[in-house]
Amino acid sequence: MTEASAATKSNTCKSENLPSPGPLTEAQRKLVKATVPVLEAHGQEITSRFYKEMLEANPELGNVFNHSKQQKGDQADALARAVYAYAANIDDITPLRPVIERVCNKHTSLHITPSQYAIVGKHLLQAIAEVVGTNVFSGDLYEAWVVAYWQLAHLFIDREAELYKQAGWVGWKHFVVSRKVIETDDITSFYLSPKDETPLPPFRPGQYISVQKFVKELGLYQSRQYSLSDSPNPNHFRISVKRERGIRAVDSSTGAVDLAQDMQLGLISNLLHDTLIEGDGIEVAFPYGDFFLDDSIAPVVLISAGVGLTPLTSMLHAVLEGPSPRQVSWIQVVRSLSSHPLNAEVRRLLELKPSLVRRAIFYSDPGAAVGEDCDFKGRLDISLVPTETLRLDDPIVEYYVCGPEAFMVDVIRGLRLRGVSIDRIHVEVFGAGAVPLD
Repeated sequence: MTEASAATKSNTCKSENLPSPGPLTEAQRKLVKATVPVLEAHGQEITSRFYKEMLEANPELGNVFNHSKQQKGDQADALARAVYAYAANIDDITPLRPVIERVCNKHTSLHITPSQYAIVGKHLLQAIAEVVGTNVFSGDLYEAWVVAYWQLAHLFIDREAELYKQAGWVGWKHFVVSRKVIETDDITSFYLSPKDETPLPPFRPGQYISVQKFVKELGLYQSRQYSLSDSPNPNHFRISVKRERGIRAVDSSTGAVDLAQDMQLGLISNLLHDTLIEGDGIEVAFPYGDFFLDDSIAPVVLISAGVGLTPLTSMLHAVLEGPSPRQVSWIQVVRSLSSHPLNAEVRRLLELKPSLVRRAIFYSDPGAAVGEDCDFKGRLDISLVPTETLRLDDPIVEYYVCGPEAFMVDVIRGLRLRGVSIDRIHVEVFGAGAVPLD
C-alpha cells in the first residue's frame, strides 16, 4: 500500500465520468415512495444479496468492508435501514443530513472513491430487482430508482470531495508504533508516528483515525476506526484500544480458530493487542469524524462509559491545557479502579483548573467503595448527578456522550427528562446501529 500522491488526491475527488441523471420528477418520487413497504418487508434480504453478489464480483472490495460485520449481518442490516430511510424521506432528505455527514466521514477515512459508487449502484439495483422481481422492478420504476440512487450518490461524492481536499493526505500513510502502553487488562494505548517523520497536522478533539492491517488468515486488509485519545501532537497519534472479546469460530476437528468464519467483533482489536509491538508498521488514514469539540467557550459536560472516554479525554485536554476559561464537567462510569483507563491522566487534567471543573465518577463494581476515586456506586444514573455538576441551569452548555449504544440511549433520555434540548446533545456512533435522539 502506498501513500496517496497529489495526483491520487485529485483523482479521488473526480466524479465527472459518473452518471448524473438529474433531479427526480414528481412522478419518480411517487414511484420510489411506493416501494417503501417492499423495502420494509424485504430490506435485509435485498442488502444481504447485494453484499454477497458485489463482493463475489469485486473481491478487492473485501479490503474495504468489515469482515466481522459482514459475517454477523450488521452491515446488511444497516444498509437496509438506510435505503428504507432514504425512500421514506425522498421528498425531503433534511432529516438524513446528520447521518449523511457521519457516513461521508467514515467513507473518507476508508478512502472510498467515486468510481466505487458505480459498483454499489449496479449491484444494489440488481439485488432489488432479484428480490422484487424483474417484471416489477423495471421500466419507469427502475428508472426512478436509478435517478434516486445517483441523486444520493452525488451528495456523498461531493461532500467526500470536500473532506478529501481538507485532509493532510488521502488514503493510507505509513506509520510505526513508537510506544505501546497497557492501560488496563483490556485497554492498550498505541502511539503511532509517521514513518517519514513529517510533522502531523492538528485534528479536532473527538475525531478518529482508521488503521489498516493485513490479516493473513483472511487474505485481506482490514480497517477499523479508533478515536484519538489525547491532544494533537506533531509527533504521534494516540489511540487507546479495547480488546473486544467475542465468540470465535473454531474448527471442531483441529481446534484452530477459523478466521474466515470468525464471528467475533474484536478481530482487529485482538490482532493489535496480541501482535503489534513497538517498531511495527501500520497504515493510518487522516483524522475524520463529525463528533468533535466546538470552538466556542460555552461550558461542556463530557459523559462516557468504559472506553467511550477516549474521544472525551481528547476534548478534556483541549479544554484544560490551553488558556480557555471554558468550564467542564467530567461524568464517567467504569467497572472499578483496576479497570479505570487513563485514570491518572484524567485526574491530572481535572486538577489543572479546579475552579472550572466538576466531576461525577461511577464505579459499577459492587465491591467499589465511594471515596477519592469515585463518587457513586453502581451504573451511571443521570438522575443521581447533581444539578450543578450537569450544569442544568446554564442554557448554553453542550453535552458530549460516548459509550455503548444502550448507554447513550439511557443518557439521552435522562438528559431530556431533566430539560436538556436535543440540539445540545452530541453522541459518537461507531456501530451499525443508530442512536435515537428524540
